[in-house]
Amino acid sequence: MMVENTPPKGRGPLSTGEMRLAYSMILPTLLIVMSIVLLPLLANFWISFKPVQLGDLRPPEVRANERMKPVPTASGDVSEISYRLRNSSQQGSIDDVVLTDSLPDGLNIDGTLDSRCDFSNQVLTCNLGVYEAGKRETLIVPVIATNSYIDNPIKPRASKPLLVGDSDNILTNTVFSLDNYRKIFSASEFWSVLRVSLYYTVFGTLGALLFGLFAAQLLNTKFPGRGILRGFFLFPYVAPVIAVAFAWVLLLDAGPGGTLNAILMKIGAADGPVNFLGQRAVPFTIFGFTLKFPVALTTVISFEVWRYFPLSFLFILARMQSMSSEQYEAAEMDGATPLQQFWYISLPQLAGILAVLFLLRFIWTFNKFDDIFLLTGGGAGTRTLTVDVYEQAFAVSNLGAGAAVAVVVFVVLLCSALLFFKYSPQDDG
Repeated sequence: MMVENTPPKGRGPLSTGEMRLAYSMILPTLLIVMSIVLLPLLANFWISFKPVQLGDLRPPEVRANERMKPVPTASGDVSEISYRLRNSSQQGSIDDVVLTDSLPDGLNIDGTLDSRCDFSNQVLTCNLGVYEAGKRETLIVPVIATNSYIDNPIKPRASKPLLVGDSDNILTNTVFSLDNYRKIFSASEFWSVLRVSLYYTVFGTLGALLFGLFAAQLLNTKFPGRGILRGFFLFPYVAPVIAVAFAWVLLLDAGPGGTLNAILMKIGAADGPVNFLGQRAVPFTIFGFTLKFPVALTTVISFEVWRYFPLSFLFILARMQSMSSEQYEAAEMDGATPLQQFWYISLPQLAGILAVLFLLRFIWTFNKFDDIFLLTGGGAGTRTLTVDVYEQAFAVSNLGAGAAVAVVVFVVLLCSALLFFKYSPQDDG
């Protein structure tokens, strides 16, 4: 009886070797990407648990300003070398401070030297001990000139003094606290900023998707000049943000130069200029309820929708171009209206790409800083979490609080991404 030899299940030696080769080739790129992504993220988490101010980026150090007066002009002249020393930090102390300086040949110590200093082989060494925060002092070294110095005068400042010491760097020590998180969560404005961020992100994302869907549906139909019009639709996205932002500022200016206000008053739609970028809210009554319409925030959202709908338009149009026309022809023969064709044929096939676009635009819009900062500077109720990161870190000089707000941004985006991957619809195409 003959038994047929069958290859064992699993990967063979060749496929295993190819897999290892592929991993070894992609490993350097993976390490570079991980370092670029993870290192700043870990550093941000690290700083968020420390009370770091902008001035703490440089550790405490002793700085010296060296001078010699009077300048010797003849052998035997007596002079003084003064070292004006100070601790650069007003908060941290420096231990075991040591000053070392080489004096020019021909300058000898004259008189009594400071008890903390020693002079040997033209090298001055001073053990200055502990320098408390903000400490200043002047160290005087009396010297006398000889002929060798007069023949070859060299200023003592030609060789800079070396200063060393041990200081506690708040960025690298292992002392952590939750003070930054307590500060931002206890502030009443934080929750208002969070609401504004979510409002701005959700409506900006939905608006960009809806306008992109409408533009894609419009330009999916063949007509003369369609290619040129598609190019024009991409202009808001490819134009420099600083150029289009200042164009909007000029258009919406509340002064006499504002184009939109001039048009509204000319046609009688407004009694006076509207401060689109500087007015927080306008009250209005509907069904007996008085509500406030966020003027500046709506304007910023409109800019977001206008600037970024072309990206959605490109993705949706590309998906529409890949759809088969047979289903539409069959639906048209069965008497389906264009709206029914869109709802029952197009939309199910676009669900996957719309979900991906929603996630991408949600993340990018939530992280958006430059648009808001250029239009309103975060004023008039348009301050989002990303603007708050900038304000905390640089306007208030509290890097720890700014990092804590950035961690909150990361957590919100991470939770949003997890929810998306759990509940997002699949593409039927």
